[in-house]
Amino acid sequence: MSKSLPSRADNYSEWYNELVKRADLAENSAVRGCMIIKPYGYSIWEKMQRALDDMFKETGHTNAYFPLFIPKSFLSKEASHVEGFAKECAVVTHYRLKNDPNGGGVIVDPDAKLEEELIVRPTSETVIWSSYKNWIQSYRDLPLLINQWANVVRWEMRTRLFLRTAEFLWQEGHTAHATKQEAIEETEQMLEVYADFAENFMAMPVLKGIKTANERFAGADETYCIEAMMQDGKALQAGTSHFLGQNFAKAFDVKFVNKENQLDYVWGTSWGVSTRLMGALIMAHSDDQGLVLPPKLAPIQVVIVPIYKGEEQLENIKARINPLVKALKQRGVSVKFDFAENQSPGFKFAEYELKGVPVRLAIGNRDMENGTIELARRDTREKTSMPFEGIEDVIVDTLEDIQKNIYQKAFDFRAANTFEVNSWEEFTAKIENGGFLSAHWDGTSETEEKIKELTKATIRCIPLDAKEEAGKCILTGAPSSRRVIFARAY
Repeated sequence: MSKSLPSRADNYSEWYNELVKRADLAENSAVRGCMIIKPYGYSIWEKMQRALDDMFKETGHTNAYFPLFIPKSFLSKEASHVEGFAKECAVVTHYRLKNDPNGGGVIVDPDAKLEEELIVRPTSETVIWSSYKNWIQSYRDLPLLINQWANVVRWEMRTRLFLRTAEFLWQEGHTAHATKQEAIEETEQMLEVYADFAENFMAMPVLKGIKTANERFAGADETYCIEAMMQDGKALQAGTSHFLGQNFAKAFDVKFVNKENQLDYVWGTSWGVSTRLMGALIMAHSDDQGLVLPPKLAPIQVVIVPIYKGEEQLENIKARINPLVKALKQRGVSVKFDFAENQSPGFKFAEYELKGVPVRLAIGNRDMENGTIELARRDTREKTSMPFEGIEDVIVDTLEDIQKNIYQKAFDFRAANTFEVNSWEEFTAKIENGGFLSAHWDGTSETEEKIKELTKATIRCIPLDAKEEAGKCILTGAPSSRRVIFARAY
């Protein structure tokens, strides 16, 4: 094995970057700011995709696909939308190359300039709503519940694998409704879907809330979000769901005949999560030895490593282990029996620990004689020798326990690092150590911006469960009726 990882305590950023690479999740590409997701990393993303896609379909949504390129004029139709994305857009201006007459390879053909530039999609509201105009005529066509799995481009200058890249993978839901209330209910429903996925699959507790006007999605009337705490005390926005009102319907003239036989604009939503969840998964759970993966998202849930001398011992171990492998697979457990001869058992132990495999089994000649097997848990790093008889049920129960334990550990960490503060002095002292700060704010964008400027902390959300509570803004002393959550964030 290569040298050990940097420790989280010494350099959290370096620890994260090194872990992504050494665990074979992703690497930087030849294109600045873009990443290559390697097979092991993509396997985790695939499990995320499958779970989310099932949840979307369970709530009545279907998948479609829309073009990568968006006419520039489309972005101009919704003023706040273009304002929000203009600085991040990649623009296609020509459609052909030609050989350089001076022998310098290929150059852009100046005669191949597009009549209208095309934007490489930063998000798809505009191109989708231009299609909805043709799809929707009557209330009978509603609701329209569409999801798209795609890649998008946002021209980031300072990038970090999974967390912030120029191109990333995501899903984006886009729905149209006959009434405002239906659209709001859709927005809230999808926020619940994201929270369910984060907590029950990623084992990552999240806060559900509403973004302030400053942090709202460009073109939305309201943005709902889930916020998670990473192990360095910073917040990570893990998913957003937007109530678009009638903004895009009006921009693209999407009208329908309602039940009263009157012409009206439809109401819209959009919602999405991305490969940023991969970064969240790593930073919420992993340790100085490598990844710690919740079993529901682990590509390999159980690995079995034989310890043997000679072909005869290996064949005896195979005869005992192969029926176990078959039985586990029949119960939906992904298992790998690694009897490759080109790596030592010690190397394999370290490698699977680095890659976060939840359960590792080891069996040698003495275990064969004693009717035992060694089980190691990745979450606690505990090793136990136990009877081979009944091990199948033990493994299934252990996987369930690991899933719960990882969640509880993250929940307890968040609870221990969430603080109520009531003065500016308290706020500035606490924010230096990270965590979520629950504090009063006067509701103005000016105060929000000033706090960000002075401390680099942003309002992550106005929690949905925030209670009415009279107080004073920590900065201005102005009256405030409820607390909001501040944190430094990724």
